[in-house]
Amino acid sequence: MLFRNNRKWILVVGLLLSISLLSGCMPEVDHTKTTENLLEGNFWERNVVYYFALTLDTFANWFGGIYVLAILLLTIVVRTLILPLTLKQYRSSKAMQALQPQLTELRNKYKDNPQKLQEEMMKIYQVHNINPLAGCLPMIVQMPIFIALYNAIYWNENLRSSELFGWTLNETSPWYFLPLLAAITTFVQTKMMQVTQQQQMPMMSILLTIFPVMIFVMSLSFPMALPLYWVFSNIYTIVQNYFLYVLPARKGKDKKEVLAK
Repeated sequence: MLFRNNRKWILVVGLLLSISLLSGCMPEVDHTKTTENLLEGNFWERNVVYYFALTLDTFANWFGGIYVLAILLLTIVVRTLILPLTLKQYRSSKAMQALQPQLTELRNKYKDNPQKLQEEMMKIYQVHNINPLAGCLPMIVQMPIFIALYNAIYWNENLRSSELFGWTLNETSPWYFLPLLAAITTFVQTKMMQVTQQQQMPMMSILLTIFPVMIFVMSLSFPMALPLYWVFSNIYTIVQNYFLYVLPARKGKDKKEVLAK
């Protein structure tokens, strides 16, 4: 029970911290820097954000100054580089799901003895060499990467002159197009996470429902480059989750139906 609660709270705190860093701690929209200026900034800007910004500029040069394609390529590269962490999270999730029948039996058996329940659950984790928090830790590790990428997009002066459908990327999205698309894709990926989780966590369900709304509200005041990054990142995650969770689950269901016949 203790591990389950810790897992839930790590996810909750991680999600809230990400939101606060991406929304409340950002500079004004018109406050831009060149990539070279980042070398004169603080430790975070000099040693982390600078290299993301330099990569973004390099990709844009490859595409003739089209930063939309540069953001897309950088998103794909970053998400692919952290794929091993995602796969580790996936394996941990599957291992925990496989243990659910045993854990449920223990909870029923020791429902009046929390201390004994914790001891028995720890024994099961040790026997199967499973860390119940392993599924949460990759998300924490990924946070600095996404925040650095976010900063690199936000500060980039050259990116503000690039256009999307005739509007420069430093403008807010017309007709709420990108904020809506960012919110919808966020909802789809979070919904996929909820469906694939066997354990029901009411607090996480509420947060995952609110998260798309918060993305929409934040996107309304941010330059288009930022919700564009969210859209690309969400689409990558949706495709990834389809192959990791949805497709295997569908194949397993079809196999059971065939065996039942």
